[in-house]
Amino acid sequence: MLKLIRLELRKSKFTFLKGVLIANLAILVLMFLISFTGLNEGDFATYSDLFQGVSVFVKATYIIFASVLISKLVIEEYKNNTITVLFMYPVPRKMLMAAKLIIVFLFTFLSIWLSTIVISGILAGVGYFLPDLIQGTLTMDLVLTHSMTAGMDALYASGIALIPLYFGMRRKSVTTTIVSAVLIVMLISSGFGNGSFRMGDLLGISITLALAGAVIAYLSIRNIEHQDVS
Repeated sequence: MLKLIRLELRKSKFTFLKGVLIANLAILVLMFLISFTGLNEGDFATYSDLFQGVSVFVKATYIIFASVLISKLVIEEYKNNTITVLFMYPVPRKMLMAAKLIIVFLFTFLSIWLSTIVISGILAGVGYFLPDLIQGTLTMDLVLTHSMTAGMDALYASGIALIPLYFGMRRKSVTTTIVSAVLIVMLISSGFGNGSFRMGDLLGISITLALAGAVIAYLSIRNIEHQDVS
């Protein structure tokens, strides 16, 4: 399995790593703009608000990013019929598809977790030197809680990021895959703002959607050995 994952990563030429840097830079700039322009409006009045804002932006960004990765690794292979060549290799189809989905899952998990911690750390550092920007004190308990929450959020979001696979595979469409991811992000992240309600904040909703993504991933490879890929 590890060899298959390495081969898939080589095929993609790690081009998505550049996208990660660009996405994180964009999120960081956006957070700075919101923090400074909303200085008198209390958009990020405390470190807790700030960390929550980072989490929302990062999860939304990388769920959509994951749909692009699914499109590249899976949907385009079916759409261009190059998957038939791949399935001619003396390797079970299930293992080939599982390797692709593992890449998507791990990429999403690591990107969300690490990006949340790094961006939060940079903004917290700026807040330390500009005390008027963020009210309150940054405590170790808050940092540890945020780090643990970021890990759990990344886990749930990684499962949710697999849901667009279902819509993309039905139509063999890259556009459908990405649009479905955008709609999911809008569903769980809408209502962004201080004190606003978001469906993604509900643990039950996050777990349910993550499990739905896991089921979709399983169903997509369960009978693949006997499916017609044309």
